[in-house]
Amino acid sequence: MKGLEKISSFVGNTFAVWVVLFAVLSFLIPSGFTWLAAYITPLLGIIMFGMGLTLTANDFKEAFKRPKEVAIGVAGQFLIMPLLAFALVTILPVSKEVAVGVILVGCCPGGTSSNVMTYLSKGDTALSVSITAVSTILAPFLTPALIYLFASQWLEVSAGSLFVSIVQIVLVPILLGLLVKALLKDKVEAGVKAIPLVSVIGIVAIVTAVVSVNQEQIAATGLLIFLIVVLHNGLGYLVGYGLGKVMKMEPKQQKAVSIEVGMQNSGLGATLAAAHFNPLSAVPSAIFSVWHNISGPIVATIYRKLQEKEDQKNIDA
Repeated sequence: MKGLEKISSFVGNTFAVWVVLFAVLSFLIPSGFTWLAAYITPLLGIIMFGMGLTLTANDFKEAFKRPKEVAIGVAGQFLIMPLLAFALVTILPVSKEVAVGVILVGCCPGGTSSNVMTYLSKGDTALSVSITAVSTILAPFLTPALIYLFASQWLEVSAGSLFVSIVQIVLVPILLGLLVKALLKDKVEAGVKAIPLVSVIGIVAIVTAVVSVNQEQIAATGLLIFLIVVLHNGLGYLVGYGLGKVMKMEPKQQKAVSIEVGMQNSGLGATLAAAHFNPLSAVPSAIFSVWHNISGPIVATIYRKLQEKEDQKNIDA
């Protein structure tokens, strides 16, 4: 079991490398990976079940202890990213399928990667986990409504179908994970240590499937989509950080909100796009998944260095 734990830890720490590696492989040899497309939905369900196993009652208690800070993070998540997505696809020349895909990933809740990046940045990890937990639970209600509001001018959007999908592939697996953990308690702890490995394999498989199925479209429009994704992600970090400052949050909380806003559950975005829209609509989520696993460590390092510099200044003073 210790061996599995070490492998899981290694794979989790090198997440970005695996995502980039297999995204490139699936682009170069698409025929070898298209079969994975049939498993996108169950893969995300497994990832969400694992998330349920890692959540604790304290993650939700934190929301009641600090409702203002959690509410700011959740509001930022569901307001800033959809608005930025809508602005970018309105300004830049993209197809309607890509526009919907960018908006879709912008309307998704935060992912668990944001919790790790907040920890690495020396931010408020407890706040980050609570924001992720609350935004994920609210996703079945808010994500379909936001997609309908911002994307229905490009493609037909069924908010009801999206709601059912998110309940099935996000809410139900998470609740099952929480139930299994409550019933088995300490017996699941050993299995929990392998969750980073399972999550990485799941996300890598989803990204690989989307890239392989859309290889030709990515070759034609990939640079523009990549530019939009980089802008969307980067502006999310900046505006999220600015929101924390405007709301007079502590520096550690500002970092948590910044990373929570900037990083999305792109696996959910890809799954919903593949199930409800044109396959090309899943490409922004796939590229977002690759990019935010590169930008996240960079932003976390910048925040950590700034914190260390500030701490040293205080010591010298």
